[in-house]
Amino acid sequence: MTPCILCGCEDTIDYYRDINHHFLECRKCTSIFREPATWVDAAAEKARYLTHKNDVDNLGYQRFVSPIVEAVQANFDSKTSGLDFGAGTGPVAAKLLSEQGYSLTLYDPFFYPNKEVLNGQYDYIICCEVIEHFHHPLQEFQLLKRLLKPNGMIFCMTDLWNDSVEQFRKWYYKNDRTHVIFYNEQNLKWVANEVGFADVSVDGRLIILL
Repeated sequence: MTPCILCGCEDTIDYYRDINHHFLECRKCTSIFREPATWVDAAAEKARYLTHKNDVDNLGYQRFVSPIVEAVQANFDSKTSGLDFGAGTGPVAAKLLSEQGYSLTLYDPFFYPNKEVLNGQYDYIICCEVIEHFHHPLQEFQLLKRLLKPNGMIFCMTDLWNDSVEQFRKWYYKNDRTHVIFYNEQNLKWVANEVGFADVSVDGRLIILL
């Protein structure tokens, strides 16, 4: 069976399969992940992202990202440095924070690919609708940890999964073929312990690692 893309455990089982999708479940860390043989290639992945309507002036999307924006403002002042990791085509959260005087650096492997910014360290990192796209999630979280200054925090947003296979069949979030792994409180705690975060908190779609 295919090893888990998060923890590497080979104790995985088929979770859900249809004509378009094949997902497995890890019995160790409980991750649900897309069978890597069915992943889209980089060109198709970028093309998918270009269809996202993340208009920085769209009020609906501004409301959508507001949990991250408010969490940053509650924990850091505008004198601190931030990184928008996986900024995408429309870095809405970074725009809203910058309008309040915050300074954020943008990084995205497709749209803001300057790897020099990965040599620095930041007080906080935002990952809005990003971590479900990680092909090598453990390595990506390890990178994020290295990018944090002492006492820094990572703010993520994603749809969590902890329900039945029947509900998974109906779940819209699985249908995006660039979504390759889904999180729940258990595998997020595994990430925190493995990478060396002091704690992880989950509030709806908002995840904070510190």
